[in-house]
Amino acid sequence: MDSKNYTSDSGDESTVSEAVHSESYARKDDRRYTYSDYLEWDDDQRWELVDGVPFLMSAPSRWHQKISSNLHGMLYNILKGKTCEIYSAPFDVRLNADTLDNTVVQPDILVICDREKLDDAGCKGAPDFIIEILSPSTTNRDRFLKFDLYRKVGVREYWIVEVDAKKVSAHILSNEDYITRIYGETESAPISVLDNCTIDLAEVFDF
Repeated sequence: MDSKNYTSDSGDESTVSEAVHSESYARKDDRRYTYSDYLEWDDDQRWELVDGVPFLMSAPSRWHQKISSNLHGMLYNILKGKTCEIYSAPFDVRLNADTLDNTVVQPDILVICDREKLDDAGCKGAPDFIIEILSPSTTNRDRFLKFDLYRKVGVREYWIVEVDAKKVSAHILSNEDYITRIYGETESAPISVLDNCTIDLAEVFDF
């Protein structure tokens, strides 16, 4: 499925506004920003932009990093020598670079199969596969704001990894909506958008 440009509608605005007013999020101020503004920030902090609204990204926990390393290593070995490429945060993904250019995210892990989307700054457009690993400060953002965002721009598969529960919610895009499958820590989870790719979650949650 081709990626789509992301533009706000009333539903998106409501989702962003709800996130802004949640105690889980921090903003620079009440302005709306673009990617050009984002590039000028020199406060040594990591930010994401959704519809021009900045969201502060806190440092991940040790277990978050452990899971991320395990997943990255497994996917790197699977994809080595193939067309698709894997990247890890911090890595800028500009989801509406060709229109408003006011939405920039940094997924924990992402896979891009169309190399035309890659440039020196990161990715322009929707990755094929994204993994977000939940942290206390990002749970609502990943479950709701990013879920809606990734669905609308055409991310073909989106995994949400729960550290404490040791499970994965795999969301596979079908007819512009996500179908969800849940996998526990002892199961093997297939990545539907990658050929012959199955992840042994016992290895992912080996800590």
